[in-house]
Amino acid sequence: MTVVTRNGDPDAHGAGIVGVSGLVRGTEAGAAALDEEPLPAIPVSAGALIFDRAGRLLILKPTYKTGWTIPGGIMEADGETPWEACRREVLEECGIDLRRGRMAAMDFRRPRPGRPGGIRFLFDGGRVSDEILAGIVVQPEEISEYRLTPLPEALGLLRRPIRRRVRAAVRSKRPVYLEDGRPVPEVGQRA
Repeated sequence: MTVVTRNGDPDAHGAGIVGVSGLVRGTEAGAAALDEEPLPAIPVSAGALIFDRAGRLLILKPTYKTGWTIPGGIMEADGETPWEACRREVLEECGIDLRRGRMAAMDFRRPRPGRPGGIRFLFDGGRVSDEILAGIVVQPEEISEYRLTPLPEALGLLRRPIRRRVRAAVRSKRPVYLEDGRPVPEVGQRA
């Protein structure tokens, strides 16, 4: 890598200021290059665990993929937070205005060929009233049906990555850190 001095000339002594990706901060060329180089894009989504008073989990049948899922979706790139994305997606997909929740899990999914991976936040929306659940209206473009299902049965219907995430979250009273839906032994234990 060539190190560039503040005036933009190569410097054999390494007197430049090297920044992100080997670019030089402090020069007009370096600043412009930093502005032009795209940052890595990592998809982020947020979903919610919503239960009825009997402890049954709300699950949704998407129209655009196989299997069952929980309410949630992709975070907007306009500065939306994971909690805001969760609330927006739950409202859009099933008409529930989720007012409270607790962070239940954060899952890092590794990229694979044809799949970008990403970060998945899972919030526990708790038990909601029968009145709220009676008002569910699904977004027909994305959701074909919904069910309130006992947790063991719901876990059997959920798609595998979501199943692992939900299982880990409901087993813990504290937020859990996951990688590909699996707890990481070194994280979560006291140092």
